[in-house]
Amino acid sequence: MSYASRRALFALGVSFLSLTAAQAQQAAAPPAGRPQPESEIALDTVSVTATRTAGAAIDALSGTSVVTQAQIQRLQPSRLSTILRDVPGVTTQESQTNPAQAINIRGLQDFGRVNVLIDGARQDFQTSGHSANGVFYLDPELVGGVDITRGPTATIYGSGAIGGVVAFRTRSIDDILAPDETAGFVQKQGFGTNGQKFLNTSALGARIGSAADLFGQFTYRTTDPYRDGLGTLVRDTGNELTSGLAKFSVRPADGHEIRGTALLQRFDFANAGSSGAGARFANAVQADTYSLGYRFARPDVPLVDLSLNGYTTTTRNALVFLADSPRGTYGRLGTKAGDRLTYTIDTSGFDAHDTARFETGPLFHAVTFGGDLVENRVRTSDRAGGFGAALTPSGRRELAGAFVQDEMRYAPWLRVIGALRYDTYALDGGAYHAGGDRISPKITLGISPVAGFEVYGTYAEGYRAPSITETLVQGIHPFPAFSILPNPALRPEVAHTVEGGINLRTDAVLVPGDAVRGKLAVFDNAVDNFIDMRGVGPTYYAPAIPGIPAAICAARPGRFPCVIPVRSYQYRNLARADLSGVELEGTYDWRGGFMTLAATHTDGRDRTTRESLLSVPPDRISTTLGFRLLGDRLELGTRLNLVDARTDLPRGAKDRATKAYGLVDLFASYDLDDRVKAEFVVQNVFDKRYRQYLDALASPGLVAKAALSLKFATR
Repeated sequence: MSYASRRALFALGVSFLSLTAAQAQQAAAPPAGRPQPESEIALDTVSVTATRTAGAAIDALSGTSVVTQAQIQRLQPSRLSTILRDVPGVTTQESQTNPAQAINIRGLQDFGRVNVLIDGARQDFQTSGHSANGVFYLDPELVGGVDITRGPTATIYGSGAIGGVVAFRTRSIDDILAPDETAGFVQKQGFGTNGQKFLNTSALGARIGSAADLFGQFTYRTTDPYRDGLGTLVRDTGNELTSGLAKFSVRPADGHEIRGTALLQRFDFANAGSSGAGARFANAVQADTYSLGYRFARPDVPLVDLSLNGYTTTTRNALVFLADSPRGTYGRLGTKAGDRLTYTIDTSGFDAHDTARFETGPLFHAVTFGGDLVENRVRTSDRAGGFGAALTPSGRRELAGAFVQDEMRYAPWLRVIGALRYDTYALDGGAYHAGGDRISPKITLGISPVAGFEVYGTYAEGYRAPSITETLVQGIHPFPAFSILPNPALRPEVAHTVEGGINLRTDAVLVPGDAVRGKLAVFDNAVDNFIDMRGVGPTYYAPAIPGIPAAICAARPGRFPCVIPVRSYQYRNLARADLSGVELEGTYDWRGGFMTLAATHTDGRDRTTRESLLSVPPDRISTTLGFRLLGDRLELGTRLNLVDARTDLPRGAKDRATKAYGLVDLFASYDLDDRVKAEFVVQNVFDKRYRQYLDALASPGLVAKAALSLKFATR
């Protein structure tokens, strides 16, 4: 971390704590008749990822953030990374030649360390290569909101979530219709520069009294290759999306609701690998999610708040070989144009939980108990060289667990949350079998000495079972030809996390109707048996010419063509990985405008070698300033993102280093009336050339986008 970044984060922390102390005194005795702010603040939005019980994100005793529909629309994102960079502790890794996304929380990512949900359905797709090992496909135009909790949420959200959980809610009828509207249609079209070609979204919905509602959305997006900040064309960065979303909700009786979702997405693109230097394939990705749920909740039945949810997710990438790499690796193996490689990962799951609310003397309880079951099936069909089947092996994994959690409140100033979770898993693939189980505890204490100010502390443990690929991967790397070995003896990761934080909520700070919200979190996460790929065994020699069998080098070590020294690689358990950091998030809203701030510092190291972990992102500060004018019909503002350099890298990864950079965006929207809305955004205003950490290619230079939405509705 650079001196400038340390100084900036320190100043932000001091300012936050000073404001906290000052405003806590004001919040202790609010004047009678104080008006509440009318603006929508993201931290006031309901979140369920922290405890599975609904509550404002600002009140969560955890690092919890929410991205609202208004924030998503404001930035007109083509990728989810555009909106997630404003969330502290959260970064993304992406290949610009592939529309998939990987999410990193507090330096943890890949193989399910971050549990990504779409309408409650797990997204466990993964293929091995030179990019992220665990991605998902979701166009931001389909997203109605994002609910994020950083840290040890495995207690209630299933095995693996030692980094956190990111729950995406797809759009619904409430995103296009006002409460007093019964049916309507929204048509949106957008255009842009620098590869942002065309966007069309058509959404419609209808309410059948209070008994049912229906919603549907169709989205088409097409992009071309973009140019970076130096004007260089970045090839294969375009793609085409066609998607459909359908939802229904039926309420047959008071308190009962049945809901269903079908999400179908088709992405078409071609690339030559994440770096653009490999063999060229045409990709056709079909990402489908189906879910069916039931909910019963009624105020007069406090012991029952029941939720049942079943889902299935299938992500299939069908690749067709187009052309060989410059080295000719695939051609020497007999691969011909038109040969196919297919990755399919099916995830099926079910979860059920109930919350019972009751009192025992002075204590109010909300006891949540439940369980979940998930099955992953990986099927790889490879008739294009064999590397895909070797590095993303077929197999099956089952995860199951049960949990109980008690949220206790004693008067307004004291909250205690205690939880236990039992996890078990079984993994099968060929001749290999693995399994294990564990009980993980969690305890949180929250104290509010004055109204609007709360401090909390948490100790929690999480459990992540090894993935199919980590356990079963076995094959030869294309070039240079070194071996990658399976490891059925891998042990699950166990995370031990200590977290402390401050929540600030206060109104009427400077003018009537304004509001301040802030969250500060400090954490330390020690992960036992951290799984990472490492070199194993002695050094040996590989052919310097692609296509020559590696076995020939056993008789010619060090002599042409066997002159490249290599080692075998294998996923291994490290004794412990230590990750720690600080996160700051705040909002000031004064009705006529708003200002937000998010800052992150994370450090992560192998405890034995003290080397930095490759997955730890650089420090980042993000701030947005916006104004509401003309009776709130006009909104305009700017966003600033400052990202530090990342140069302290483990051996063998020095080429992944990135420089510091700063980005400025501008945005504006105007509601002509209740039916017509125009939006405009300029990203990377100063046409900066930069590369996000862990990405292989430079990101886009200046991009301008415009969109027009038309709405028709009946009451």
